Amino acid sequence: MNTPDQQELARLLPAPAEQDLPPGRHRHHKELLLRTIDNDRSRARRRLVRLPIVLPLAAAATATVVLVTVLPATHKDGSSVRIEAAAPGTAHGAAVLLDRLAGVALTATTGPVRDNQYIYVRSKATTTVHIKPVQVGGLKEREDWRPQDPRPTGDAGVYREDGRFVPIHSEPTPAGIDRPTYGWLASLPTDPDALYQRIRRETSPINGQDFDQTVFDSFGNLLGMTVMPPKTQAALYKAAAKIPGVVEMPDGADADGRHGVAIAREDHQLGERTEWIFDKATLTFLGRRAYRTTTSEWGKAGTLVWANAILERAVVDRPRQLP
Repeated sequence: MNTPDQQELARLLPAPAEQDLPPGRHRHHKELLLRTIDNDRSRARRRLVRLPIVLPLAAAATATVVLVTVLPATHKDGSSVRIEAAAPGTAHGAAVLLDRLAGVALTATTGPVRDNQYIYVRSKATTTVHIKPVQVGGLKEREDWRPQDPRPTGDAGVYREDGRFVPIHSEPTPAGIDRPTYGWLASLPTDPDALYQRIRRETSPINGQDFDQTVFDSFGNLLGMTVMPPKTQAALYKAAAKIPGVVEMPDGADADGRHGVAIAREDHQLGERTEWIFDKATLTFLGRRAYRTTTSEWGKAGTLVWANAILERAVVDRPRQLP
């Protein structure tokens, strides 16, 4: 017989793959159990798609930790990646770093992107999660082609994994925060205060999760897996500095083992910290990762929950086309 926890988890998790659900749904549920997002579903289904699910967490100590290295691919036996403790970051450092990131974003030459084109993203992410405790397996590479047509459409593009192309189908969804096309991103306000309020309004809260963390995840989803206008990207960085609890960390590593500086936020309700990793020299976005900051039945403090690495982003004219 299933325990109450198992029944609740079964209610929250998406239907099996044979229901033709976008793989992004399953990858997303790893954002607190393997944290990532494809933003391929409608707002009505957003709690299962774009945002992390909430898992019951036992009361635990509040020791803060930071990952100093991530090498999940070396743990073929499924054992957890363990992290050493480090000093917490600072809010002032986050404001300075985000301002620098905004300056670099303004020098980009991206766009414009036509409505009939596709955003291509090649990435790696950790795989294999074992519930209670969370454990990380090896890395898997994936390529995504995401349509930029602003009209409501059920065509969410195509992805390739393990050499196989798979079409992604969804409910008809217009361009928006759940399907952030280049055109929609270009329509956002570039004033950081107005943009911050806009993202907060369009972010749906989740029971049991710190809402500011949910907003932080919304920003991370937009910054991490798409191509956007330089002015919009610069404004997003400056707006992210307004999220309470955001700090700068001097060192972090993405799923591919690349080290950099990080913008981070800890969700004390869930006992996890999420980081955005940037190259120290170029400030290029490298990837994201999440790890436990408290000890509970879901894992010890310092256990890696999920990590990814963005390897390539480009604009192409059709799905399956390589840059």
